[in-house]
Amino acid sequence: MVKKIYLSILIISILTLTSAYFIEYFLGYQPCSLCLLERIPYALSIIIILTNFKIKFNDKHTILVLIVIFVVSTLLSIYHFGIEQGLIEESFVCSTKDNLNLNKEQLLQELQKMNISCKNVAFTIFGLSLTTYNILLSVIISATLIKIYAKQK
Repeated sequence: MVKKIYLSILIISILTLTSAYFIEYFLGYQPCSLCLLERIPYALSIIIILTNFKIKFNDKHTILVLIVIFVVSTLLSIYHFGIEQGLIEESFVCSTKDNLNLNKEQLLQELQKMNISCKNVAFTIFGLSLTTYNILLSVIISATLIKIYAKQK
């Protein structure tokens, strides 16, 4: 059963990253800084699960690591959602306002970069932002892993 869960998470993670890159590179929607950070848990889970398939780790430890990864993913996504909804002020990770202390060359370099605000939702599916879907996926994966971990005790 644990192997099926790993395989499910692996497939979900691959599809999630593939979708994100498709939306970015083929549809032309630029991600904000938090969107890029939200990809990391999926990449980590792919690495951990593929490594676990090759080198059999203790399932309890692997599940615990995956729980931590997806709880962090959930918290990061909730934080991003709060920014999108205007409930939380954009942080230094998102802010494009800190250009006051730059010299002329640095300012020109910053202006050439496309800084995307974390509060602007550029892409939605059925009226929901990708951050909202990330919250749902992360919560479901976390809850499933926590349930499996609790049964193994």
